[in-house]
Parts: sequence; C-alpha cells; structure tokens
Amino acid sequence: MTVTTPALSVDALIEAVLAGEHGPLPSELVATSVFWIHHGTRLAGGDTTYLNQYVLVRLGGSFGGCAFEAGEIDPSICHDSSGTPLDVLLREAPRPLRIAALDAYLSEVRPHRVAAEEGDAEPVTLPAGTPEVRAKARDAAIAGLLDIEQGAKVGLIGVVNPLVAAIRERGGEPLPCDFNLETTQWGDPVTDDMHEVLDRAEAVVVTGMTLSNGSFDTVLERCRSRGVPVIVYAQTGSAVARAFLGSGVTALSAEPFPFSQFSAEETALYRYRTVGGA
Repeated sequence: MTVTTPALSVDALIEAVLAGEHGPLPSELVATSVFWIHHGTRLAGGDTTYLNQYVLVRLGGSFGGCAFEAGEIDPSICHDSSGTPLDVLLREAPRPLRIAALDAYLSEVRPHRVAAEEGDAEPVTLPAGTPEVRAKARDAAIAGLLDIEQGAKVGLIGVVNPLVAAIRERGGEPLPCDFNLETTQWGDPVTDDMHEVLDRAEAVVVTGMTLSNGSFDTVLERCRSRGVPVIVYAQTGSAVARAFLGSGVTALSAEPFPFSQFSAEETALYRYRTVGGA
C-alpha cells in the first residue's frame, strides 16, 4: 500500500508538483505531444447528443486528459504547445491544458495499473461491444462505488443519462446538475445551480470536468464541511482526482486515455476507495 499526503486544492497540488514533491521536477520534462479532440455521441434510445472536447498531453509512457467547454481552446494549441517543457504548461497554459499536463505528470509518476498491482486500485474491465453496452458497464461500475440508504439523495454534478439510471437502480434519488442540459432522458429537471444540489445531497457524484471549469475545489470544500461523501468519475484528470483521496474524495472511478468511447474493445477503468469510504 502506497501512502501519500492528500492534496487540499488543485493550485496547491500544482505548486507541490512544480517543487518536485511528487517526483521529478517538471522543468526537466517535456510534453512530447498535445492533442485536441472533438466528438459527438448520441446513444441508442436517447435524445441527447453529447458534444465533448478534450485536450490531451503525452508525457513519456502516459497521457493526461481534460475536457473543456466549446471555444475555450482551439486546435492551434497542438502546434503551440507540443514540445513545451512541462513546468511552462503547468504555470502558463489555459486551465484545461494545465489540468491535462498535471494529469499526465501524475499518471507517469504512478500509472493506475501500477496502483492496481500494489493493491490500491481495483481494475474493472469494460466489455467489448457497442457504445451502449460499454457506457452501461462503465456507469454501473461508477454507481457501484455508492453505499447509500434506500431513497438517499445523490447529487450528480455533470449529467450522463446512463449514470442517472444506475443511481436509481441502487435505490438513490438523483439530483442532477449540469450547465448544458435542461432535463434528463426521462424528463427529470436538471439545475445549473451546483450549490442547491450540494446543500441537499447525502452523497455527491461528480465528473472530472469540475477540474476543468474550476468548481472542483468548491465541491470538495462544501462536502468536507457537511461530511458528505464524494465519488468522482474521471476521464478528465483521473490521476489528479486520485491525489484528493482522503481529502474530500471518498471514492474514484479513474478512466485513463484511451477513454471507453474511443474503443470497441475491452478497456480498463480503476476504482479507488478510501478506508471506510463510499
């Protein structure tokens, strides 16, 4: 079992990485490649088209990823940032690229597969198949991190319809919140007021996208103060979210790149739990 000091804020984590407290100095490392990906998805039977943008950083044998809102950055970031020293990206890049660079660094220092080999993470194999099959398996794995009473109110910050269904299947009452949706697939109202959800929830499931938009620290601070468990499902910043286990994050479903939607073959995600956590 590897023991690390949990991070308290994203900015504090970046400063600790820059100081060499988590491994080699980022000033000695180079982001070999920066990628920009834009794709859309509409699952069978659904009426929602998800439009996702990602920036990815390749560092050594690892990738770091971060989703971002439309218009935040554009494909020129690939030309401008590939080959840049990692410390420059961590200090000066737009926030999504900073998170992707941080994720790449922490993934390279300790890949999720190594954490699984050391007993700190549980690997979960997503089956080969259609997007619907793989999405259902992924969201069931995320919901499996919830340990809730029947009827418990579960805040969902970042709405994915199959995850709404998975929470209901575990007996929870979803409280969906998203900046880009007004209703779920079943007509449930979706609020854009994160604080309303955080005030009512008995457990919170949050996407790694909160790392990108800067709300992650707010979610953790509010949930720490109320003693509410936080489960993170992360494609964005999966290794970044891992650094907060035991410091607000109770459990984590970490899905490193290539993400499940980019493959029809078996891929792995990694589940982490704190002792006595969700």
